[in-house]
Amino acid sequence: MVAIRCISLLLAMLVMALSPMPASAQGRANHIAGELVAQGPATPGGTVQLAFVMKPEPGWHGYWSNPGDAGYGMELEWSLPQGWQAGELEYPVPQTLLISGMMNHVFEGPYAILTALSVPLSAPVGATVPVTVQANWLACTDKICVPEQALMATTVKVGAGGASEPRFDAWRAAIPPLLDRKADFAFENNKLRIAIPLPESLEIAAPHLFLSQTGLIDYAAPQTFRREGNMLVAELVLAKNAEPSATAISGILKLDDAGNGVSFAGQPGAVPQGGKLLETATSGASGGLPAFPLLLAMALAGGLLLNIMPCVFPILSLKAMSLARAGESEADARREGLAYTAGVVLACLGLGALMLALRAGGAEIGWAFQLQEPGVVVALLVLAVAITANFAGLYELPSLSVSGGGQPMGAFATGLLAAFVATPCTGPFMAAAMGAALLLPAAQAMLLFAALGLGIALPFLALGFIPALRRRLPRPGKWMNTFRKVMAVPMALTALALAWLAWRLGGWPFLLVAGGLAALFLLALMIAGRRQRAGQKAWPLVAGAVPVLALAGALVLPQSMAPPVSAETGVIAAQPFSEKALAEARASGKPVFVWFTADWCLTCKVNEGVAIEREETKQAFEKAGVVALVGDWTRRDPAITRFLSAHGAGGVPLYLWYPAGGGEPQQLPQVLTPASLKELAGAS
Repeated sequence: MVAIRCISLLLAMLVMALSPMPASAQGRANHIAGELVAQGPATPGGTVQLAFVMKPEPGWHGYWSNPGDAGYGMELEWSLPQGWQAGELEYPVPQTLLISGMMNHVFEGPYAILTALSVPLSAPVGATVPVTVQANWLACTDKICVPEQALMATTVKVGAGGASEPRFDAWRAAIPPLLDRKADFAFENNKLRIAIPLPESLEIAAPHLFLSQTGLIDYAAPQTFRREGNMLVAELVLAKNAEPSATAISGILKLDDAGNGVSFAGQPGAVPQGGKLLETATSGASGGLPAFPLLLAMALAGGLLLNIMPCVFPILSLKAMSLARAGESEADARREGLAYTAGVVLACLGLGALMLALRAGGAEIGWAFQLQEPGVVVALLVLAVAITANFAGLYELPSLSVSGGGQPMGAFATGLLAAFVATPCTGPFMAAAMGAALLLPAAQAMLLFAALGLGIALPFLALGFIPALRRRLPRPGKWMNTFRKVMAVPMALTALALAWLAWRLGGWPFLLVAGGLAALFLLALMIAGRRQRAGQKAWPLVAGAVPVLALAGALVLPQSMAPPVSAETGVIAAQPFSEKALAEARASGKPVFVWFTADWCLTCKVNEGVAIEREETKQAFEKAGVVALVGDWTRRDPAITRFLSAHGAGGVPLYLWYPAGGGEPQQLPQVLTPASLKELAGAS
């Protein structure tokens, strides 16, 4: 990844050098749109602020003046009248982006770069003066970089009168203020130590120091912060071959993940020793991915929780009963546990590999992408109906039987089945892990998919290897047949949920065709069950019915597709999500709540019922003036997929809270409480 990114950057710089033409002249829109805006009228001998308003597409980012390990910031060539002069660029607080050990200083959302334009005393009052600038910048994703440029223009009126641009208030507020006292710095033990004067009462939640000087520090190395009274002491590791001879430094100290920070200038001086160590001293805290061991643990926990979902729990329960009956042989129990685990893990690896391959081919998809395909939903519906009929005793499926101990091949097939039917379910912890899998190298991503499968298989694996757990299971008896029929109820509910999803995806004609296919397959299974009870061969009938029904579905289902069912009106009057709608909502200065959901996402629907679509939440939103946006990901939507990926989410749910007046969004937990949104609205 590092080599690819470096080569991409070098090629981008070469293209920049050889292509002076603006992107618009080449017929290609920029991935980061730029606009030059003047604050308002200017007086002779005074100054007027200009803003470069930059709006990256989802998944793309621009760079701070010191880009870090790769990239470059804004480069300008001004065309100004005689005597007019532009000042230094002022950036907002950047974010960190850590990819494969490379630390970059970036802006992943809309941002504005300010500068002061000096107006000469000789400027004629009443004149409208054109200002143009050739701007060059680099736009990147986590995989590619593209040099971009544009000829920007605005006008400045000289003299009093005229409206001031209202957006400048928010843009100025995002620029970190310069401390009125200088910092002291010193080079000690291959580190740059900086003492920054800050009041002891100032809260520092997630510090990170961005140094303006390039090539002096190791950007990806951990940064250590200590509190010593009204002084914050930062320790930064020097870069290899760095010359510790600087006589002045400057930069930005990020205070938290909400975009707050301060600018500072430093001079050589004494830096205090000791002080209280801040626990938030890690590199890439705001922009990088969580530590890989933590991601593995989250994938494992997410898979483990899937076992209590209504679509997986019945299969697991019946296999546990089967294992209890076969528990007299320790070796058989272990073989079954390993075979089941192998089936689950193999299914998760196959699904993950398919998703990564499709994304590498340019498809905009995320986790559970298969549930956005109507044909897959119909296949799952037929499968859920078949499993429900098996649990109800209409026919026998050996691998799910509780009448006796299973065999390794049956356990392996059950593992494949369990992982496959788990796909309609989305549990906590999974979104962060699956989102990381879309950004990490393929080998690490596949380890996350394997951990997810291991989590699904873990209870059954534990039963196979721990006799004490098997002894805690109820003793086999006639009650097991009753239990099996009881387990048909949650599977039937899963089938009903899939039928509802088929209706949401394709409308009533599509649902009728899908239901007809499921009914015909159920009829074939019932006939097979009658033949089984008569001691006759049954599976040739089923084996012949499967390809016939599959062919009929392939021919009829596409013809029955209707436009997707319109979104139901909820308690919250939410607008459909789009990048434009979000930008307009944020520009209003009001707090904004954005949630991304899908009809097949169980966690999403629970959160909506518990915390979002409630009368109390509606009243709190109306009182605080909250603008609500909802992104429906039930059907494939490339724009939503790109937005989710840009925020490190591989799927839904995703909840974002944008504070009033601007600032970075707060990503809310995957599991919401009834009071969580009311508290956020009340604090706005």
